[in-house]
Amino acid sequence: MRSVAATVATVVAATVAVLCLAVPPSRATAAAPVCPERTLTLRASSAGPDVVRVSVTHHGGRTCTVGRAPTVTFENLDGSALPVPRSATGRHRLDPGDTVHAAVRTIADPSDPRARRVDALAVAADPSHWGRAFTAAELGAGDAIGVWEPVTSWWQPSAAAADRAPGIG
Repeated sequence: MRSVAATVATVVAATVAVLCLAVPPSRATAAAPVCPERTLTLRASSAGPDVVRVSVTHHGGRTCTVGRAPTVTFENLDGSALPVPRSATGRHRLDPGDTVHAAVRTIADPSDPRARRVDALAVAADPSHWGRAFTAAELGAGDAIGVWEPVTSWWQPSAAAADRAPGIG
């Protein structure tokens, strides 16, 4: 006759085995942590009257993550650029040395009379970060940035891929 301890051990081992098989491999391992802001370099530049290109480079020594899309806010305006395609929040993995790119369409029609004009925008690679401010002059956008219903792409492996992202071009 088996002891109670042996029976419990068998049940526990079987339960652990079933759970390990039921959890997809991507969830079975711990997710990479959020990239420390000090290990990231943000850059931004104007790509015309309606688009700003953004990039982030990871200079840390370990793999980490940032938000699926940059957080882009505009001086003295409520809200931020909406990520396209729209989906639940997610993470983007950065290995040491990686650079990723996003395109921000600040306004669909620069002549839209509803457009607001701002002197600066701020970009953060992750919603938990403070980010960095860029003036219109620093972006090469002239005196002001036109804003109306702004959207941003998810992080992409190249500037060209970000420019082709749905909702941007």
